[in-house]
Amino acid sequence: MKKELKHLMALMVLALGLVSCHDDLDQSPIDPDSFTEEDVFANAIEAKGALAKLYASLALTGQQGPSGQADIADIDEGFSQYSRMLFNLNELTTDHAVVGWGDAGLPDLHGQYWSGGNDFTEAMYYRLAQEVSFCNSFIENASALSEIEVQTFIAEARFLRAFAYYNLIDLYGNVPLVTEVSTDLPQQASRIELFNFVESELLEIQNILSQSGSNEYGRVDEVAAWALLSKLYLNAEVWTGTSRYTDCVTYSNNVINSTYSINTNDANGNGTAYDELFLADNDTNGAQNEFIFTLNFDGLRSQTYGGSTFLVHAAIGGAMDATEFGVNGGWAGLRTTKSLVEKFPQLSIADLNNALGTQSDWGIVGDGTPNGWTGPDTEMYQTGTNQYALYTELTDGFLKFRFNEDWGNNYGDNGADGSLESGGENIAVTAGTYYITLDLDALTYSITSFTPTSDQRAMFYADGQNLEIEDISEFTDGYAVTKFKNIDSNGDQGVDSGGDFVDTDLPLIRLAEIYLNYAEATLRGGGGGDLNLATTKINELIERANGGPGANVSSGDITLDFILDERSRELYWEGQRRTDLIRYNYFTTDAYLWPFKGNSPQGTSVANYRNLFPLPNSIITVNPNLSQNEGY
Repeated sequence: MKKELKHLMALMVLALGLVSCHDDLDQSPIDPDSFTEEDVFANAIEAKGALAKLYASLALTGQQGPSGQADIADIDEGFSQYSRMLFNLNELTTDHAVVGWGDAGLPDLHGQYWSGGNDFTEAMYYRLAQEVSFCNSFIENASALSEIEVQTFIAEARFLRAFAYYNLIDLYGNVPLVTEVSTDLPQQASRIELFNFVESELLEIQNILSQSGSNEYGRVDEVAAWALLSKLYLNAEVWTGTSRYTDCVTYSNNVINSTYSINTNDANGNGTAYDELFLADNDTNGAQNEFIFTLNFDGLRSQTYGGSTFLVHAAIGGAMDATEFGVNGGWAGLRTTKSLVEKFPQLSIADLNNALGTQSDWGIVGDGTPNGWTGPDTEMYQTGTNQYALYTELTDGFLKFRFNEDWGNNYGDNGADGSLESGGENIAVTAGTYYITLDLDALTYSITSFTPTSDQRAMFYADGQNLEIEDISEFTDGYAVTKFKNIDSNGDQGVDSGGDFVDTDLPLIRLAEIYLNYAEATLRGGGGGDLNLATTKINELIERANGGPGANVSSGDITLDFILDERSRELYWEGQRRTDLIRYNYFTTDAYLWPFKGNSPQGTSVANYRNLFPLPNSIITVNPNLSQNEGY
């Protein structure tokens, strides 16, 4: 389906293929009156307000809250938000995600059979083109102001434009390079030319941007420029044919030695400081010290059906309780494949049970238990006086608690309320791995879904979910991902009392990623890289994930494939995966397969041209200077 930007955006954004003029830019995605010389650019205060719109255009989708007066027509407005489209293009196309919805063009992404007219690949191009266009207008008009602080604003706008071009290089390859408002049809730039532009911009603005940690939360500083250079140089060999791993090491080191630090504050006291990165108060709970560049969300003041609202709602379905995630319901769409789940080292259930205590005469019996109704009972482990626990696999069915295989001493649950009654009703269970507790003093029990790994980054919901995916449209096929929540560190819901919109900010770049960039660049031969330092930094992430050093690795364990897997464990669902797989030559080839890659249940290779997405057909038609990417 042909897609246009609302208010004739297809004629408006001449940056990247279509002609643009200053008057056209009055049709802003946030406020159509905000990009005018006589208003926004009258002074530094007004310019700062306009700068906020440049940040917001990556987070929001239109001029009227979550829906209404959308920037991009002919696609659901919620789908058109930047980070939601980044998820669709960089995560849904990989082993990290599947979606059960049948919207035209969406199943094509995970199956890797998208066409040149795919709605989602086109909409992302327009979103990035819009950002470039607005940045160009801001830079041109703000340059007329003399206040010193405006130079910092301009540097931030140049960063945002460079970030948009970084995405365009990654996703589309050869696109027009436009740095000023113009009515001319632009020429197509090569990937190398675009790479050189982004590099030069970041190098020029690094000393103009605010110093490390001195800018207000949500705005970039010099460290963001260094971090984006780290990302750019890590991918240089793929994008330009020339490796720049030494430069990646250099700028990763700059970031590592800055004022930013990984979060080690376990604010909610659950034994790991990782989940704080994705809670509703991640702007204040300690996670903000790790965030280098974020999209900021507020359930009342910045409402969208993209962003973190999408990542929370869309991942809830099946037997999941939406209130535990701080929202009013689930959209029953997103899950993951077993390829991600199996990236996390699995613990032996036998070892877990042996660590609980001494095996007892109390056990569970039923057709949902390993040995059925005929037994023998699956014995529990005594953890205290009249306290018992057990890790076990269950199937769909029922169970009861029984002493010494004696039906004269058994407990069930008449009210399905967690309270036990002697001889009570059978307790219904669904297939999965569980941690079961029994308290004979209080006559209560619990059955909690459990992922058998010590790595607490493995945030999956398995209760009633099948690890294997047979039917993508069925939410219960594939584990659900519980990484993002609209719950703060105190367990309270976000500010939208209705539970529609989410407060959680999304990190686009955080320090943990740069740790992994440093390690990979070092292993790939980057000069100045220290493998021992790389190992130390990776172990910081592993210790945070495991609640201690028990799973730490040595320098001999650090291989390129280990780093790729560690990136998967640390960064899943954060918009990185496709880029990583391409860098390893795994995205299209048969060197690494995952379920439904190439639209095959077992996975198959696809043509290498799918390392890039197609340019929108509409801009090819309008601008004869442009050539479509190979294969489309």
